[in-house]
Amino acid sequence: MRNIKLEIEYDGTNYYGWQVQNSPRPTAHGPQKRTIQQTIESALQKILQEKVKLICSGRTDTGVHAKAQIANFKTKSLIDLVKLHLSLNALLPEDVVVNKAVQVPDDFHSRFSVKSKIYRYIIFNNSHRSVLSRDFVYFCRYPLNLEIMRSEAKSFLGRHDFSSFCASAGLAKNPVKTIKKIAISKRKDLIYIDIEGNGFLYNMVRNIVGTLIDAGRGRLSRHACKKILIAKNRRLAGATAPAKGLYLLKVKYK
Repeated sequence: MRNIKLEIEYDGTNYYGWQVQNSPRPTAHGPQKRTIQQTIESALQKILQEKVKLICSGRTDTGVHAKAQIANFKTKSLIDLVKLHLSLNALLPEDVVVNKAVQVPDDFHSRFSVKSKIYRYIIFNNSHRSVLSRDFVYFCRYPLNLEIMRSEAKSFLGRHDFSSFCASAGLAKNPVKTIKKIAISKRKDLIYIDIEGNGFLYNMVRNIVGTLIDAGRGRLSRHACKKILIAKNRRLAGATAPAKGLYLLKVKYK
């Protein structure tokens, strides 16, 4: 058996997240959408003529994008990897592409071998919305104070219980995560929030971003993020920022 690792880029707009759904689930846009996993597995099975199960570094939700999602699968096929790569991209829709396909050691596991992941959230900060980028950024018309946001973001650095920033804190097996870096930058009307951590709870990044936006708008008092973190109460944190502004930027391995 060969163990093949894929680096995948996708626009999550028209997908119901990464994971294959076991039962039909309607979405806000109508009937159930395809998933990224289902789309790639279907293409692989046509090429390899065998059932394939993709394991990814971490599931992304509906509307979330990825620059470099990592997934691996086991196969009996001896197909040349260059041919596999070209064949996959020929079959995949235009909003999903495989950037790399390489053989890795048998013990490599896309999820359990992860050292850290970097997510990027993009905010379009202007008085009017952008039509062309509407599916890829979160439009915020209110002025945001980046210095306040950077100051508040320091509270998240290190190892903490992030129950206040989990959409389903009661269901989290381990709400303690380590945030290694948070960088907030701006280029013209775009604000980038990059967060690197060893793991993330459900909607954790989007909830952190929503809270930082509140801080940037002046809706929170000084050191509010630290107090919210300590409280372990989701109701105290900001609203969940929309999925369309979130990207899985990079996955680092041990």
